[in-house]
Order: sequence, then structure tokens, then C-alpha cells
Amino acid sequence: MLVSAQIDAHLPALTPAERRVAAVVADDPEAVAFGTVADVARRAGTSGATVVRLAAKLGFEGFVDLQAAVREELARRLRPASERIRRPAPGDVLGSALATEMANVAATLEPVDRQAFGAAVTLLSGAPDRAGRNRGTDRPPLGRGGARAAPRVFVLSGDASAGVASLFAGELSMLRPGVVLVGGSEVRVARLLADIGAADVVVVIDLARYDRAVLDATGRAAGAGAAVVALTDSALSPLAAAATVSFAASVTGAGPFDSHVGLLALANALLAGIAARLRRSATDRLDRVESAWREAAVLTD
Repeated sequence: MLVSAQIDAHLPALTPAERRVAAVVADDPEAVAFGTVADVARRAGTSGATVVRLAAKLGFEGFVDLQAAVREELARRLRPASERIRRPAPGDVLGSALATEMANVAATLEPVDRQAFGAAVTLLSGAPDRAGRNRGTDRPPLGRGGARAAPRVFVLSGDASAGVASLFAGELSMLRPGVVLVGGSEVRVARLLADIGAADVVVVIDLARYDRAVLDATGRAAGAGAAVVALTDSALSPLAAAATVSFAASVTGAGPFDSHVGLLALANALLAGIAARLRRSATDRLDRVESAWREAAVLTD
């Protein structure tokens, strides 16, 4: 029986404080899976004793058993497609997909920490700090003909997330210069990242099971001092561990494959934030792009 179903079954018997803990268990399972009794209590605004009492009311021997059940549910989400395809298909595939993807978007965006989101937008906007320096360097920004005026953004992803990465890099490049989509062979990836430094930012996008080459490249970039913004699937992800700022997407699929809708929602939210932060320069840049498309007559209605 799912933990959420156990909560629903026992809801009438829960006290208001226990209901607050139950809301944390249902809405933020990673906080339970990878946190402590004190962490959960703090999130719920109650005591550790209340957390333990809730676990008992739900039929667990204690918090450790509740935590194990939540971890098992999270692990089931990460099972490979070859296992998930053996599950019985739902009768209404479209209805199931609609409900699943709406839940993915809500579960991805609702828990996002606003301060972390703002930090990521600042990093990706490439704006100098108040002293006129770029992030991670004492050098003042220079204009055209001099050193680069803003940190570069390198976008790196695993194979399955390459579509999201390509879309994000393409649209980000229409808002600001210095965006590099990193892909191809490991030789090419190493070459593109060879001179990355403390003034640069890496956006890395990948889900379990993680691409080892992506993990290695991210580690090298972080080791060189670059800031890392990770879009991944869990707080336990090795990408999250290496990141300056990380976001976890809900990736539950209506079929045998992971959903990338949550990742795309995160990417779109970041782009909206960057566009708002760079409104004047981004508007000028988009105007130039549109003018170039019209002159080349490359698009049609």
C-alpha cells in the first residue's frame, strides 16, 4: 500500500499537527527519504514526537520504517523502462497521461525554493555584480573588442535529455550571448570544456540512470571553479551533490519511459526569469534575431 494511500486512510484520526507532518510526507517525500526526524518536524512546524506518532498511526514501527517505505517508492520511480513496460497498461491512456503530466509539473514547480531559483536566474543571466565584476572573477566586464562581458553558459546533458538541453540552449542564446551547447563525442566535450573557468556556468540536465560521461564532465567543470546549475530528478542525484544550485523534477511516466515534462517546465521557468531580468538587452537581441530571420526569409506562416 502506498504511503499516500495510508495517509488518506488514516486522515480522519490525525491531529492538526499530525496532518501537517502528513502533508510533508505526501508533498515532499525526498525530505522524508533523505532527512531526519528533526528535519521533517521543522518543515511541518511541529515536534519530533509528532513525527514519530504519525509513523505509528500509519502502521509503521517508527520513523525509520516510514522512511524506508518512502525511499522504496522513490526507487520504484527510477526503475528502467525495460521493467516498467511490463506493468499493465491503463485503460484510458490519454487520461492517464494527462493526469500524470499535470502531476509532474505541479510536483516539480511547487516545491522550488524561490531563493535558489533567483540564484540560478542570476547566474544564467550573466549580469555583473554591483561592483561591476563578473561572478567568480575580479576582472571588470569589457565591451565588444575586449574580454567577454558576461560568463559563458555551457549546457550539458545525458542522451535522453538532449532534446530539453537543445531547446534550453537555443532559447537562452536568443536572450543572451555566450551560450554553448555541449554534446557529441567525449573528445569534443573535453575540447569544449577545456578552458572553462570560475567565470563560467554549466547547466547540466540528466536523470537516473545517469550518463557517466556527463558526471565526469560536470565534476571537471566544478573542479575548475565553474558554477553548476543542475536539473535532475532527485536530491540524491550525484549531479545535485556537485551543483551550486539544483532542482529536482518529477519524472513519473504514464508509460515505460521517464517523463521529461517536469524538466521542460523547469527550463521554461528559468528562461522566463532570465528574460525578465535581461528585459532590455534580451528585447534588443530578439529584435535582431527576428530581423535576421525576415531578411533571410527562412520562416513562413
